[in-house]
Amino acid sequence: MHTVSRSSVSHPRHTRRGFLGGALAAALPLALPGLAAAAPKPPPSRRLNLAVIGSGGQGMQHVRMWCALSDSRLVAVCDVNRQAAAAAKAMADEIQGDHDCAEYSDFRELLARDDIDAVSIATPDHWHGLNTLAAVRAGKHVYLEKPVAFTIAEGRAIVEAVRRHGVVLQHGAQQRSLRTFQHAAWLAHSGRLGRVHTAIATSPYGVRGGDPNPAEPPAGLDYEFWLGPAPWKPYTPGRCRGHGGVGWYHIRDYSGGWITAWGSHHVDCAQWALGRDHEAPVTIEAQGEAPGEGVYDAYDKWRAEFTYADNTKLIFATPGEAHGRMDVLVMGDEGWVCADRGRIDAHPKSLLAEHPGPLADPWPRHHYQDFLDAIRDGREPAAPIESAHLSTTLCHLVNISIDLQRPLRWDHGRECFVDDHIANRLLAAPMRAPWSLDA
Repeated sequence: MHTVSRSSVSHPRHTRRGFLGGALAAALPLALPGLAAAAPKPPPSRRLNLAVIGSGGQGMQHVRMWCALSDSRLVAVCDVNRQAAAAAKAMADEIQGDHDCAEYSDFRELLARDDIDAVSIATPDHWHGLNTLAAVRAGKHVYLEKPVAFTIAEGRAIVEAVRRHGVVLQHGAQQRSLRTFQHAAWLAHSGRLGRVHTAIATSPYGVRGGDPNPAEPPAGLDYEFWLGPAPWKPYTPGRCRGHGGVGWYHIRDYSGGWITAWGSHHVDCAQWALGRDHEAPVTIEAQGEAPGEGVYDAYDKWRAEFTYADNTKLIFATPGEAHGRMDVLVMGDEGWVCADRGRIDAHPKSLLAEHPGPLADPWPRHHYQDFLDAIRDGREPAAPIESAHLSTTLCHLVNISIDLQRPLRWDHGRECFVDDHIANRLLAAPMRAPWSLDA
């Protein structure tokens, strides 16, 4: 098991330009210190060469996007399922009008190519740490699907590697690039809500079931490689392909369930709106329910309450908590604002007419294009690794609090639980040989 020293870890506060009047911090990032020296910026006239690792499900969206954008070109795809890799290559060839996209089954062979500028990673969560660290160490910029990592220790290792190697990492928290959430965050930061005291993030209920009957893996799937660092379990249809092809999302061996999947979006936007991109709560108390049948064992109902040092609250729960007021609700002494991916509402309604104005650039962004622009400009992207790791950490804290069935105290500076060696054992997870974060 890989362990990361917390006592010596620093948490730099990278300041970022805001919207009009500086009300919305984190709207337009500054350049990364040392980025140009570690990863030279490509000439503006050259298209960036991209590769996709994990081409099933969300990975196909990555394939479409990198092929469609005018200043990127998809040169390689990789998947342990040969059918998924072949389908991704076929799509790339069709969109790009040639047959130049290469196909791989081992991400390490893809990363050995020196003509690839950046990779996007859309593998199951238990692979995020290994894939991302290998890519960063190879000098590749990374677009990383949410959540950042399978454990808090893996997330911290990614943060440190990104800074050490001077690459750009964009987290797939695309809600930071949507007008509704940007407007809500601006209103929360502007003072128009008065003193902001509570944010509520809601998630859909988790999924129950999953075919538990052992079966032969489908032809073309390297199931041993798919398991990778996870504990060995016999193949079952619900394990890899259930629930629309992402049954693994609801199995704790591979994911934190909807808690980390949706939390990576909604807890992240709540943290952003609260102005806490570099500050964690000091306590967490959560309760949850797990399915009782099938292979899905991730919590499908939960309620978590975080408390910050100044007594501000962040609540993350399944439906009902915010009384129908969309996915993220932020409340102040003088009003509230709520948003989802297509709507925004507020009280008083007059708040909706207030906005930063045309000088607030960019608003909204194109999340994938922003990644490419950040590489060229030598700056942080819309969803940088520090805030992404922090929001993902909060989601992991929910699962740990439910697992232990008790409240927990969190030390953000040392990134560990306070006087709780049992909880601290859950910051990392063992990896099945030969896989290691040090590899």
